[in-house]
Amino acid sequence: MRRIFALFAGFLLLVPVAATAQTIARPSLWHVQGRQGDVYLLGSVHILPPDVQWRSPPIQDAIARADVFAFEVPQDKKSQAQVQALIAAKGYLPPGQSLRPLLKKSAQADFDAALASSGLAPSAVENTRPWLAGLQLLFAQIAKLKFAVENGVDSQLIAEAERAGKPLRYLETIEQQFALLAPDDRALEMEEFEAGLKDLKDIGGEIQPMVNAWSKGDQKTLDRLINGDLDRFPKARKALLDDRNKAWVPQIAAMLKEKQTVMVTVGAGYLTGPKGLPALLRKAGYKVVGP
Repeated sequence: MRRIFALFAGFLLLVPVAATAQTIARPSLWHVQGRQGDVYLLGSVHILPPDVQWRSPPIQDAIARADVFAFEVPQDKKSQAQVQALIAAKGYLPPGQSLRPLLKKSAQADFDAALASSGLAPSAVENTRPWLAGLQLLFAQIAKLKFAVENGVDSQLIAEAERAGKPLRYLETIEQQFALLAPDDRALEMEEFEAGLKDLKDIGGEIQPMVNAWSKGDQKTLDRLINGDLDRFPKARKALLDDRNKAWVPQIAAMLKEKQTVMVTVGAGYLTGPKGLPALLRKAGYKVVGP
């Protein structure tokens, strides 16, 4: 699944799973050790059915040890209101413009197929900017799969931390992540949109191999499935993946100078491969224990 539409899913990595009687997942966990404190890194799965059991003994132990929990962005009601206001202000094309004619000829067929799969009327996305059209097309398919944000890893950990009175931190603001979703660079926005259209023809079918890799802790396969195709879209990869990881490394380094344990939960695709957070932290000289 292309990261562009993973980001579109509520500005978070979207990894829904086919509902079964019970799904036992063993996602990867990293332990980063600093001179003063330590950090656990967990790959996020933000939208899940209620039957996915992802709390392996090592993950549960890390949760119990954590003094602070850190996530990509806040998800409270105030932040949701911010998102809605930004959508209203930056979600629509200028009067007289229509989305489909703005696409490359090669992308128009993919757009038509995604629209048909979503079940939306063409008028629903006709006057929207590409990023908002992507959201609408994606959410329409997600609605058919009947998954819930409250079952996702982030939501569960946030709720647990709040119940325990543990502090919450965030690596980005709503405005920063929204700038990735709706960049001022309209060429980049269109590249991101066209890069993900093929995936919107069959969201469930596209995601299941990624879910299997995440559940098994298969980082090599996960990196290929989530990030591999972004190599063909260098500007999008730089903005959505590489620059964010580089910006997060010093924040995590600062956490390691504190005399406490921090559990950092971010999208699973940010932890994979030679440019993922674990690899960058090892390169920076930190001891990182994990796959």
